[in-house]
Amino acid sequence: MTVRVMGVLNVTPDSFSDGGRYLGVDAAIARGLELAAQGAHIVDVGGESTRPGANPVTAEDELRRVIPVIEALAAEGVEVSIDTLRAATARAAVAAGARIVNDVSGGEHDPAIRRVAAETGARYVAMHWRGIPDPGHERSRYGDVVSEVRDELARLADAALAAGIAPERLVLDPGIGFDKTAEQGWRLLAELPRLAGLGFPVLVGVSRKRMLAETLGPAASMADRDTATAVVSALAAGAGAWGVRVHEVVPTVHALAVAEAWGAAAGSHDSPRQAPGAEPGTGIASPVTELVGASGAPRDRITLTGLEVFAHHGVFGFERERGQRFLVDVEVSLDLRPAAAGDALERTVHYGELAEAVVAAVRRDPVDLIETVAERVAGVALGFAGVAEARVVVHKPDAPIDASFSDVSVTVRRRAGERAQ
Repeated sequence: MTVRVMGVLNVTPDSFSDGGRYLGVDAAIARGLELAAQGAHIVDVGGESTRPGANPVTAEDELRRVIPVIEALAAEGVEVSIDTLRAATARAAVAAGARIVNDVSGGEHDPAIRRVAAETGARYVAMHWRGIPDPGHERSRYGDVVSEVRDELARLADAALAAGIAPERLVLDPGIGFDKTAEQGWRLLAELPRLAGLGFPVLVGVSRKRMLAETLGPAASMADRDTATAVVSALAAGAGAWGVRVHEVVPTVHALAVAEAWGAAAGSHDSPRQAPGAEPGTGIASPVTELVGASGAPRDRITLTGLEVFAHHGVFGFERERGQRFLVDVEVSLDLRPAAAGDALERTVHYGELAEAVVAAVRRDPVDLIETVAERVAGVALGFAGVAEARVVVHKPDAPIDASFSDVSVTVRRRAGERAQ
């Protein structure tokens, strides 16, 4: 699956990034069409700024700003997202043609927005949020920012599912820049696979954020931030992000194209054959390929075999009602030398925790296909720090087949940063 590029369209007078350039309806429509033409898969229309110190907007003003724009863009075949905190705005936006509800509060500001997404069938983006961003970072106090944000996103996901949103319609956003310091933002980006391990697509929005300016230095212009945004977007894609939210689409589209070409070449089977572990053209083993092998994944493995889970997956109604046994085998690839050298559990994958995470992933949210279950488990396995590749086999020994058989299974092999086609 191609990484989804979400182009930002602020129909506001006080956005930090564009200063009200697209407040007028005609200007906003023209900009939305431009973003789509430049390669945005989604145009995210917002009528209220969430920057610190922004003036509150009434529901009426928000609707007046966004609805004509959404109607016009949807009529041109553009996939539109509505960036709002309000259930009423979300409902009106979907009626006007929006197909995604992007809620920076994750449903905390107006819980009814979750029901709107469920009832309309819109895709719902739930962002990690502790309130309107606080410049003083009073709410940025975390013990372990990755673990805490992951746990809070899991809670938001549970609330969304409880409201009736289908699991396949839910996207999570770690809320980079929202009550997180620059250091915390970089930590979250570096461990995106752990967030993706919750089993839902992840949207990353770092476009023009202060953390980029802090990294680039005081002389950095907005164009410099856009360049940095494109770099982060490509890296996020490589870490498994479903989508990236950006103000300037072209640099990110170009960066993603380059990253995709690189990845395609790295995974190509058309290259001249070399001896195992050989440097190209030499036949001499490289320390890197000796360690990682031809696939790019470490040769070291941790394997769990025969995890038995009772769950309710299946196409037929009686499978959902009665449930049945599933057996799961998981193999993860990582470099085990650091753990062995220091006899350090924290430098490897705790197979007890891996087993618990796999069992939890199989038990939750019944689906039709064991292919879906296998993909979910692979995402969970890749969420553990250091895992470069996961091989998952899901067995369905009691499948409703009218013939004698011993087993039915699905096998998937996924690398960190790899996305479904």
